[in-house]
Amino acid sequence: MDTCVPFGITGMDVSPGDHVCAFYRGLAERDRVLLPYLRVGLEAGDKCICVVDATAPDTVLATLGSDVDVREPRERGQLDLLASRDAYFPDGGFSADGMLDFWDHSVSTALKDDRFEFVRAVGEMTWSLRSIPGVGELVRYEAVLNNFASRYPQVILCLYDIDRFSGEIIMDMLKTHPKVLLGGSIYENPYYIRPEEFLAVLSS
Repeated sequence: MDTCVPFGITGMDVSPGDHVCAFYRGLAERDRVLLPYLRVGLEAGDKCICVVDATAPDTVLATLGSDVDVREPRERGQLDLLASRDAYFPDGGFSADGMLDFWDHSVSTALKDDRFEFVRAVGEMTWSLRSIPGVGELVRYEAVLNNFASRYPQVILCLYDIDRFSGEIIMDMLKTHPKVLLGGSIYENPYYIRPEEFLAVLSS
């Protein structure tokens, strides 16, 4: 696997193991990040696992399908589109460890027997604004996701609508994501804190 892969936005590259936080405003901006990210992955033969919340998976599929053929990737298991409730809180509550198990199973299965060489995962995080049991584990989950990201040839993209999240959550996301996408550019995040250090502060 190359040390850099195209993110989907012209001129933007990421590396295997990257955990990127995309800040945006509204659905139109979300789709300007999400759709190219998936499109370039499909064209490269990557496994794409996409969990959305603000719109139904079929809506994303229809929009994506206006630019690329999605029927064949869906049929051969290259593209998985899920609603947030089916991934983040399938039993009615959120568990950081349970969600890590979900990603580990999904990614390892995709890479098994060399079916795919690379995985693009993406999760839209507005589900966490609801009163869901366990939602307080969100920040810990984002921190430990960094350790998981480096285990496989993959990139993980987390989507945060900054018009809907509090300043406190935005700051926590800055502390838990090594890279940030803002205004169409990806930056090395100077506010990032390594998981071990961040969790030690969180639990003190």
